[in-house]
Amino acid sequence: MEHTESFSLDKEICFHLAEDREHHQGAVVPPIYQNSVFIHKSHESIAQSENDLPNHYLYSRGVNPTVEIAEKKLAALERGEACRCFSSGMAAITAILISSLKSGDHVLCISNIYFSTIDFLNYMAKFGVEHSVVYSPSPDDIEKEIRPNTRVIYIESPTDMNFRLIDLRAVAKTAKAGNIRTIIDNSWATPLFQKPLTMGIDVVVHSASKYLGGHSDLLGGAVIASKEIITELFSKELIMMGAVLGPHEASLLIRGLRTLPVRMKEHQQNGLKVASFLESHPAVEKVNYPGLASHPDYQLGCKQMTGYTGLMSFQLKQETYEAVRNVINKMKVFKIGVSWGSFESLIWSPNLGNNANQLKKEHVSPGSIRIAVGLEDAAALIRDLEQALG
Repeated sequence: MEHTESFSLDKEICFHLAEDREHHQGAVVPPIYQNSVFIHKSHESIAQSENDLPNHYLYSRGVNPTVEIAEKKLAALERGEACRCFSSGMAAITAILISSLKSGDHVLCISNIYFSTIDFLNYMAKFGVEHSVVYSPSPDDIEKEIRPNTRVIYIESPTDMNFRLIDLRAVAKTAKAGNIRTIIDNSWATPLFQKPLTMGIDVVVHSASKYLGGHSDLLGGAVIASKEIITELFSKELIMMGAVLGPHEASLLIRGLRTLPVRMKEHQQNGLKVASFLESHPAVEKVNYPGLASHPDYQLGCKQMTGYTGLMSFQLKQETYEAVRNVINKMKVFKIGVSWGSFESLIWSPNLGNNANQLKKEHVSPGSIRIAVGLEDAAALIRDLEQALG
């Protein structure tokens, strides 16, 4: 019953929250405020705006009415106090990391995370910021890797490529005891299927280019947290660095949120069907999908998630670059490409033929193939996989 009520509230947020249709002449779709500048009636008015930028329209690098609608929806969906949107997922991630860290600090990454996030943390070394990775999802193993200078624990759950789940409540409890900020990339689950802030996590980031947008026509990112964290982020990393979401992109995000509840049900249904097929195929060694009862973290998922999406990976029994290449090149319905979370089904592998050592370091099988199960007919997707694997 609790999940049903939460999903109903989420639908209401996606469809109607913050749209104020009477104010916009009854427009069922919010207008795009494409302007960069907002004029004022008096010097006193503009002075008030400049002294309180987060709450006034002055210049679209700060607050824009179209972007603001998307931010209010995302904050409400995540059960957070406030949200700020950025021009890409990486813009959101780098902004909150910079906001959270100073020279001499340490970031603990839990298991596999997005490679561009790791690239940025490597880059931060020039400013005296360290990071390390603990590949075990065990709360005890995670706690052992915390250092005296650890200031951020960075999480993806499910993790990248291997799709292990992290016990968010346990990590949040450990982090709070050490005054450590927790940040999670919640792009995989979306706010519909996982709400980390309600489990004690401090900050949620999203790549809005994925399920939130849902149509492969949007680059965007978001940070959701307490008003205190978001206010500091706005006045420094957002305003000064300027990687803001444009009003046109915000309108695409609002459009994507309208269909998010419907799309996610279909992604889940298709994902479960495809994962079950792969699990039974003789050419497949393992399927990494937390919606399967055979997944090592399935019971944890039942406690902290309310659904599953369409992104997963599987490992071929023949763990070679040639085997991976042959399967991918045979696909017809699945298209070869990076990213995920939109209507189309995509296939990709981290095995590039020249990175065996890197895969080993990251505990990723060289026979790994990642698929993003889209909204096509599940039977057609299964037939496509069957012919490619066969």
